[in-house]
Amino acid sequence: MTLKVGVLGYRFMGKAHANAMARLPMFFPEAPDVERHVLVGRDEEALADAADRLGFENTATDWEDVVDEVDAFYNLGPNHVHAEPSIAALEAGTPVLSEKPLANDLDSAERMAAAAEDAGVPTATAFNYRFVPAIRYAKNLIEDGELGEIHHFRGRYLQDWLVDPEAPWSWRNSEEMAGSGALGDLGAHTIDLARFLVGDVERVSGHCQTFVDERPVEGEGGDGETETREVTVDDAYSAQAELEGDVMATFEASRFANGHKNDHAIEIHGSEGSLKFSLERLNELEVLRGDDRGYETILVTDADDPYVEHWWPPGHVLGWEHTFVHENYEFLSAIDSAASETPRDGGGETAGADGEYHPDFHDGLAVQRVLAAIQESDERGEWVSVK
Repeated sequence: MTLKVGVLGYRFMGKAHANAMARLPMFFPEAPDVERHVLVGRDEEALADAADRLGFENTATDWEDVVDEVDAFYNLGPNHVHAEPSIAALEAGTPVLSEKPLANDLDSAERMAAAAEDAGVPTATAFNYRFVPAIRYAKNLIEDGELGEIHHFRGRYLQDWLVDPEAPWSWRNSEEMAGSGALGDLGAHTIDLARFLVGDVERVSGHCQTFVDERPVEGEGGDGETETREVTVDDAYSAQAELEGDVMATFEASRFANGHKNDHAIEIHGSEGSLKFSLERLNELEVLRGDDRGYETILVTDADDPYVEHWWPPGHVLGWEHTFVHENYEFLSAIDSAASETPRDGGGETAGADGEYHPDFHDGLAVQRVLAAIQESDERGEWVSVK
């Protein structure tokens, strides 16, 4: 069976997923056959060019014409357009992958998760960092008890692309379109890894800050004047949190951290050991066990490490784009299994105890609830329980 995939969005994430689908038959021959069937966007000229470059057979300017004609629908648009196309696809019985965060507000995320529950087809929230081999290695260490009882989780995600106050306004600076700033754009990834590796977030105390209140708008203004728009989201956030099992956690993200390009780092400390990971050195995991006097740096590139058998000899490192290949392999394999009514055997790297694909829309909703709680905590100035 060949799975026909429709993709809404052809810029950053559209390229990442199109590249992943193209790589699948080369490195994951057991993956289902995939046809990059249709690319969806508004600008017909730009859309045609993107479809040619990214290997899509067809184009469409209206997602309503697509969602019931494909075997999988990828919603890679801005946060405020996640809900309606995804819900329509699910109502048509089409599996959906949505970019993170799941939506621009909690109500929309709840509607999406409810639609997924009713549809009973595979869904995915695009938390691609679960698919880093070193993160999978870390999860295995924790589940095997190598770190003992977990006491602390620390996570940060730092970038600097908005430090310049003259950097142009975009939809990511709009609460209506994005829902939040660094909190949802970056913090969602960290919160998902905390849930994946340690456990659910139970309560939070959050602080959100905006450093630049308005930004210039590209292409607008005349007579030498520059038009500006208000920034209505956070530029940075921090939060204290309590995870299940009384684990203490801290979360932080900023798009104003000068000198940091894509610095996503976590630390986990337990009674018997600790580990550290940085996305900027994504093939490495630093591990401290027992009475070790310092951290051991483990290069997670051996053939028996998660996913690595599909790639290169030991020491030949993987990159950021490979996380999308792994993500697509797992999600499309789950769709293929569901379509053939063959239950998954749990052999997939991210299959849960129920044999289904994760992170799904319910995982996305769980993260969205934490995002909403952090915003509420910032507004109220007190700890807030995650419902």
